[in-house]
Amino acid sequence: MQSAYQWLNEPAEWQGNASQLTFRTGDTTDFWRETFYGFIRDNGHAYLQPVSGDFTASAVVLGDYQTLYDQAGLFLRIDETQWIKTGIEFTDGLMHFSVVVTNGVSDWSVIPLREASPSDPVSVRLTRHDDAVRVQFSIAGAPWQMARLCPFPATDARVGVMACSPQRAGFAARFRDILVGPPIARDLHAES
Repeated sequence: MQSAYQWLNEPAEWQGNASQLTFRTGDTTDFWRETFYGFIRDNGHAYLQPVSGDFTASAVVLGDYQTLYDQAGLFLRIDETQWIKTGIEFTDGLMHFSVVVTNGVSDWSVIPLREASPSDPVSVRLTRHDDAVRVQFSIAGAPWQMARLCPFPATDARVGVMACSPQRAGFAARFRDILVGPPIARDLHAES
């Protein structure tokens, strides 16, 4: 299932590949559609490959989170109106695990990570089974925790990693072990 990655909104400064990728965000970059804030932004940075059918995508994410809404994680995209971004987002002075599901308009859910520090590696996993997507995370090797189960069209898409900095430029995001492969088991309560 591995294929060539391509940039959506290539950052000016980046290096690496799916094994080890580092980049800095441009100024006021984000993926968002309308809800609450009333604006549309589609200028975040994403390193993506094509996917079809069921799959699991995962990556280990680190970032120099300092400014409101600094964010880095996984991104699943059909087009500018249908996508999911998930990972770490810095808000209210601490890291949160964040999921935004967009189908015409965006929603936003967060889980505060009070015990986590920006130096902790966070593993992010996104699995599509038919027309449903499961989002999970693990901090510093802890067991996987489910953050979201949501509907999402079972159509061809692109998946990979993303980072944005809606309030600044120069947020440094680091990724390793970006993997896309067969889906994990459908059992929501398995220890996998």
